[in-house]
Amino acid sequence: MHRPLEDYALIGDQQTAALVSSGGSVDWLCLPRFDSAACFAALVGKEENGHWQLAPKGAGDCTRRSYRPGTLVLDTEWDTDEGSVRVTDLMPQRDQAPDLVRIVEGIRGRVTMRGTLRLRFDYGSIVPWMRKADGHRVAVAGPDSMWLRSEPPVRTWGKDLTTHSEFTVEEGESVAFVLTWHPSHEPRPDLIDPFESLRRSQEEWEEWSAQCRYDGPHKDAVLRSLVTLKALTFEPTGGIVAAPTTSLPEELGGVRNWDYRYCWLRDSTLTLGALVSAGYLDEAKAWRDWLLRAVAGDPADLQIMYGLAGERRLPEMELPWLAGYGHSVPVRAGNDAVHQLQLDVYGEVIDSLALARVAGMPSEPHAWRLQLALVEFLSTAWRRPDQGLWEVRGPRRHFVHSKVMAWVAADRIVKALEDEPGLPGDLVAIRRLRDDIHRDVLERGFDTERNTFTQYYGSTELDASLLIIPLVGFLPSDDPRVLGTVQAVRDELSDNGFVRRYSAEATGVDGLPGREGTFLVCSFWLADALHLTGHTKEARELFDQLCALGNDVGLLAEEYDPVSGHQLGNFPQAFSHIGLVGTAFTLFGTGEAG
Repeated sequence: MHRPLEDYALIGDQQTAALVSSGGSVDWLCLPRFDSAACFAALVGKEENGHWQLAPKGAGDCTRRSYRPGTLVLDTEWDTDEGSVRVTDLMPQRDQAPDLVRIVEGIRGRVTMRGTLRLRFDYGSIVPWMRKADGHRVAVAGPDSMWLRSEPPVRTWGKDLTTHSEFTVEEGESVAFVLTWHPSHEPRPDLIDPFESLRRSQEEWEEWSAQCRYDGPHKDAVLRSLVTLKALTFEPTGGIVAAPTTSLPEELGGVRNWDYRYCWLRDSTLTLGALVSAGYLDEAKAWRDWLLRAVAGDPADLQIMYGLAGERRLPEMELPWLAGYGHSVPVRAGNDAVHQLQLDVYGEVIDSLALARVAGMPSEPHAWRLQLALVEFLSTAWRRPDQGLWEVRGPRRHFVHSKVMAWVAADRIVKALEDEPGLPGDLVAIRRLRDDIHRDVLERGFDTERNTFTQYYGSTELDASLLIIPLVGFLPSDDPRVLGTVQAVRDELSDNGFVRRYSAEATGVDGLPGREGTFLVCSFWLADALHLTGHTKEARELFDQLCALGNDVGLLAEEYDPVSGHQLGNFPQAFSHIGLVGTAFTLFGTGEAG
């Protein structure tokens, strides 16, 4: 049986990330990038597919664990009959190569530790050859090479070439392990000092976290969310991955298992909003610049997602040798949704750039021309059916959210032209486009009998994305149609405030069998909508509930199952943490005034 997702913590170096269980096992790590093949894949397979456990001999889960405040440095502690011990895990910012550092420190007594390292390249399918070299262990297979530098002696035995260690630590004693990846055809990179790396990494994270402008309720949750977003940033390009994992299921035992190790355009507006609100303009600018590079080209070729550097080809394949998390198969690498038409992304891109402009970021000379080209494409394309923001694999439909976001694209261009008369652009034509989309949505996307907007034209179903209608300004928050929609979502899609995206099992709209949990970002949208429609007390109570869903180290997955009480979907999920930060600022501003 796999551990609940909330048993995991995240460490990373802003180019990749690892998941560490409360039992001291690194069960997921892709090297050298987020989207590379995993060398530890036990998370979506079995221990034989790669993991690295370091814990007291015979011990189970840790007694306690926590991040050092404002950092991505993880301390995991065990109290045993022999004494107490701490394992500190981190991935320092890389100079040459990615390093995974594990430091064992004796706190009390004399504790016997045991380590088990199973390196398995290519998502757990390749057992590397292990040998000694320069006093260290090196594992090589194909393009991958991993060096293990260990202060305690280690041994490799068995036909599966697993590295074992057993040693003791006494109070005040510290020993370190460093695992380093590099291309097998290149020389071994320079060795790092694990203790100096710990000191420097902690200082850098603390300095970064000190810039946070938020000082209101749930400040720790907001800061942890911002640190998580920083950790999910691919530092060389500024792109932010949706999650560091693939194929963690939306339904245990089901097929809704997708690869989220890429950069989605729809995250862009909320990401920029969160970063700008919190005072992280450098990160916001890096994300804005990644966005401009990624979407450059023919507007008709705009994709919903890109690779870490803006790559366009993300072919989807299945990995049949992996058993899947909770027997949820297939396990996938790549994402075929990259080929879908999702018209909402045009609105999200233009809204992001409008937000960047309002925030005072220096404009790029080509950015305005790009936005005009995008809205020109939308002038006819907005009438098409599409797959919608939830990337349904069923038939294309006229999704209301897609039309609303097309309206957002035109509206933001109109406002820019009105505010800056010197900008080029046909204000009359784009204003007409905006009005045409608005009229069409009100006529065809609203159910007058039930007083609610619907999921798509001609449907009677609801969709949680309708909650964004007042958030983006499509209608004022006191409009009866908005009030009716918010109430309908609460009545039909909400379970004690936890909101499902739509009724998947009832309609089959997404072309897939089964159901899923409640979607956390939708629940944050509900809190936003409640606040805007005058129910601030309820909004704050819901926000309290949602913040409490974070695990013991403050991380959120994509979804939550109110029945089992467990998190579901890829983990940790940027969209969920973006929603948390955004709602905090919606409800409390910077929080400094209480």
